[in-house]
Amino acid sequence: MISFVIVLVVAFAIYRFDKELKESYLYAGRVAAPLRSKVLPIPQAYRDILQKYFLYYRQLDDVAKTKFVQKVCQFIYGKRFIPRNVDQVTMEARVLIAATAVQLTFGLTDVYLQHFDKILVYPNDYYSSITKRYHKGEVNPRFGIIVLSWQSFVDGFIYPNDSINLGLHEMAHALRLENIIKNDEYQFFDEELVNEFDAYAQKLCHVENWNDTFFRPYACANEHEFFAVAVENFFERPHEFKNALPELYKILSKLLNQDPTLLRPLS
Repeated sequence: MISFVIVLVVAFAIYRFDKELKESYLYAGRVAAPLRSKVLPIPQAYRDILQKYFLYYRQLDDVAKTKFVQKVCQFIYGKRFIPRNVDQVTMEARVLIAATAVQLTFGLTDVYLQHFDKILVYPNDYYSSITKRYHKGEVNPRFGIIVLSWQSFVDGFIYPNDSINLGLHEMAHALRLENIIKNDEYQFFDEELVNEFDAYAQKLCHVENWNDTFFRPYACANEHEFFAVAVENFFERPHEFKNALPELYKILSKLLNQDPTLLRPLS
């Protein structure tokens, strides 16, 4: 009996040590992400995936493309991509998810959504035991998690002009939360601009006839949803957004430090 207990204790100790060692390696890898992205050669496969599937990347000039893919590498090196109900998160999925985050943060030099170090990827919409309903995606700041349905993520790019893009939407939630979480990326947004943005949202959400406004009604659920919906429109319908709501577009352009209407059109 004593021997059995000793074996159990030793086995548990080995398990704990192995788990802690793996977590240490993962942590070290995330910490080293900025250096790795600058020192290691950029995988050609990353460039190929972006050139084939990612419109925003294709609209950049060669210098900007190099900067973009380096940010993609740093994002990938700094995150854990965790499969749910699938065997693995493919390279293609990792690159495109990272590229969506980089698209949103491309004008914010040192922002990589540091707090959100885990990306959970489901094949389809998934059931939440907390809300008791199916979800396409969510952001959990308590555990530093971004959750995505891969099918819904892909749909966002198959229909590029409908202003419904799950990847951009969830990354926008993460970005706004990242701004108020105390870490190396804390308060990168100009507070006055954020207040201007929220004040404009409040004003727009209280118009009498919502059907005459530019965003879908879901934007007015709260300030976080308004920001996420605005981001979707900012990248998917930038010219229409700029014409319909020029003041709001200008504020968001300043917050994100970029203007998608200036991207070169593809022939």
